[in-house]
Amino acid sequence: MTEPHDDPLVIAGITLGSRLFIGTAGYPTQSIMAESVAASGAEVVTASIRRVSLQGHGSDTVSKLKGYRFLPNTAGCETARDAIMTAELAREALDTTWIKVEVIGDRETLYPDVAELLEACRHLVEDGFTVLPYCNDDPVVCQRLADIGCAAVMPMGSLIGSGMGVANPANLELICRRSPVPVIVDAGIGTASDAVIAMELGAAGCLLNTAVAKADDPVRMARAMGHAVAAGRLAHRAGRIPRRGRAEPSSPQLGLVGS
Repeated sequence: MTEPHDDPLVIAGITLGSRLFIGTAGYPTQSIMAESVAASGAEVVTASIRRVSLQGHGSDTVSKLKGYRFLPNTAGCETARDAIMTAELAREALDTTWIKVEVIGDRETLYPDVAELLEACRHLVEDGFTVLPYCNDDPVVCQRLADIGCAAVMPMGSLIGSGMGVANPANLELICRRSPVPVIVDAGIGTASDAVIAMELGAAGCLLNTAVAKADDPVRMARAMGHAVAAGRLAHRAGRIPRRGRAEPSSPQLGLVGS
């Protein structure tokens, strides 16, 4: 499930062998979480710093995933100030400048607060963080995040945890085509076919959690997601055939036996 050498994913100068980013929350047990991460082939794992940094809880996550690149996130933050403070705690706790920035503006839909998100990301970029923001699937917002120096943008496929897949493929394709930085689809992936679609639209990667953690068999689903992301990327690079409203035979009509 590692990527071809001629098509690496590079974020902030770091080359990654897998385009799948996987979360660590909500698994039946920590052991199943660790098995699932291994089965996925992912190199980057994400976790809420508020959960990891609590004494006696979350430390097991870090110890079980030694050797992976941690992408702490600011889940639960509703203001730029909270997100900035949480990012600073993450840098101290996990010794990393990578941060997934989430600033939630609506508790029911978990949609980002764009104004607060832009403020938080601008501050964190200036402070030397490698910033990967979770945002809505808006090409203008994604461009502004790239313009202020974010290392990647992470537009939502659909609502967090919904499993609805890519709700707005036209917007996502436009974002992928225009973005000067990698586009990582974050939120809404429910099964392997959703990940394939996201990658075929031009995404550089997918970040998912619930689709694996809440599957009947998380380890098998994690393995499926790893293959799906790789297959979708290969299909995107290969280029799909045009859609037609009529049949077209795959074999030539001339030279048939008996003709």
